[in-house]
Amino acid sequence: MTARPSAPRRATRFAWPLLAALGLACAVAALAGPSTGATRATRADPLHGARQLVLVTVAGWDAGQGRLRRYERAGDGAAWRELAAFPVSIGRHGSAWGTGLLAPADQGEGPRKREGDGRSPAGVFALGPAFGYAEGVASGLPYQAMDAGDWCMDVPASPHYNRIVDAREVGQAAVKGSTEPMRLDLHRDGDPRYRLGFVVAHNPGNEPGGGSCIFAHLWRTPGEPTAGCTAMADADMEALLAWLDADLQPRFVLLPEDEYARLAGRWGWPAPSPRAPGDGASR
Repeated sequence: MTARPSAPRRATRFAWPLLAALGLACAVAALAGPSTGATRATRADPLHGARQLVLVTVAGWDAGQGRLRRYERAGDGAAWRELAAFPVSIGRHGSAWGTGLLAPADQGEGPRKREGDGRSPAGVFALGPAFGYAEGVASGLPYQAMDAGDWCMDVPASPHYNRIVDAREVGQAAVKGSTEPMRLDLHRDGDPRYRLGFVVAHNPGNEPGGGSCIFAHLWRTPGEPTAGCTAMADADMEALLAWLDADLQPRFVLLPEDEYARLAGRWGWPAPSPRAPGDGASR
């Protein structure tokens, strides 16, 4: 599909986390429902309504490397079509169950995501906006241009926890202690990792200590581990952003291979091919 330029930055550009929290928290609660056997058997597919899928699979909970595959379909009930695959890196300590669109009762055994654990959240997640250093980007996602005053709050005690805020609006004291400036290049000697990326809507209720500031972003060197995000090559991110379209309700799924197989069998999710079309590079 044809990528479209993003809308200009608006004064209310940081309203999205609260809106996402309200909407996604309701979605998670609706998916969870009562924990009866009958309910488990009929629980809704968390990919319902999605026409685009970004799938990251890893070998196991402690694996720091994986593959990202992207899929599209015409609608619910239609077959998923695999478009491309390429390598990515995730948290330096692997992955752990996170909070998103997958009901807690559908999560299996494994570690649970906590702030500072160096693990990427596993599960099914909606996508937040794209972000970057430039004023605009070719993408079907909303885009927010970041500057030196923008921070993502990773301090659990902060009232702004797991939100991107502008220090000029909330005050410098409010961002004290955060380790996540959104302009890494300006705060950390030209660091390019946040030049392009998008928000993974993990912990939409902003539960303190539940994990914060989860993104897909660039890596500086191939395979470089992250603190809990998903990192990839520049060209792969550019192609991914150009393909993503918020109107198609894209979903981000990150899971160990055995957990993905378990859930894919339940809901008919796509089976990753050994080598996808265009494997090694997006198109």
